[in-house]
Amino acid sequence: MIERFARLPASLDAKARRVRLGPTRVPALLAHPDWERPAPVCIWMHGRTVHKELDAGRYVRWLKAGIATCAIDLPGHGERLDEEFHSPRRTLDLLDAAIPEIDHIVDALAAPEFSGAFDLARVAIGGMSAGGMVTLRRLCDPHPFVCAAVEGTTGDLAGLYLSRERDAAAAWPVRHDPSRVARLDPMQHLASWRPIPLLVLHSEADAIVPFETQRRFVESLRVHYRVQGADEAMIVPHTWPETGAPQEHAGFGRFGNDAKNLQTEFLVSYLRP
Repeated sequence: MIERFARLPASLDAKARRVRLGPTRVPALLAHPDWERPAPVCIWMHGRTVHKELDAGRYVRWLKAGIATCAIDLPGHGERLDEEFHSPRRTLDLLDAAIPEIDHIVDALAAPEFSGAFDLARVAIGGMSAGGMVTLRRLCDPHPFVCAAVEGTTGDLAGLYLSRERDAAAAWPVRHDPSRVARLDPMQHLASWRPIPLLVLHSEADAIVPFETQRRFVESLRVHYRVQGADEAMIVPHTWPETGAPQEHAGFGRFGNDAKNLQTEFLVSYLRP
């Protein structure tokens, strides 16, 4: 990681700690409003090829709202760099490695060294692109999360990797083993998804993760919520026709500020800092 890109805004750096969490020693950036009173926390995962320090303005907003941050480096990224994991061919390997780490991260936040600073009854999870895929697959199994927020991702991996929509994503010209895709595909594991509030942000012109795949996932999830007797209005999609972001995928371009504000408002609504 280039050092200047790892620098944090002063207001965030003053309240941040860099730690290693769990048995695999996951590199994490923790930030807390005061490191004294228990605060709700959001576990956040970045996308492929970047690192946890990216887009630190997100964490600044959370702190101002009273929400703590636990931002992690995905396998092969940031402080545990292995450039092989940056290849689209290794995305499923990344998911396989990251999904089981989440429970260890939650457990680690209860460690005595943090003196109860994280309220584990108010934990959110979220991520962008590959980090969002990890999030959505983890939510298909029993979990402690109050709500979730994802950006530029999809819960329809078969649609992304095995259908025509995949061909539209020129940056991911990779065919994966269908049986492995099925095991990691949130769409194929919705029966065990516990309905919780979910914010979905996406550019409709996304050239990496076509919105059509996520639209199908959201519609399937709505059906699941109805079958479970849950309010499908807990699923909150927000899209833009185009944003001006690189490949319409990273950061939401001229709507980046709006996206961060929407996300912060959503988290505040359910984490109640």
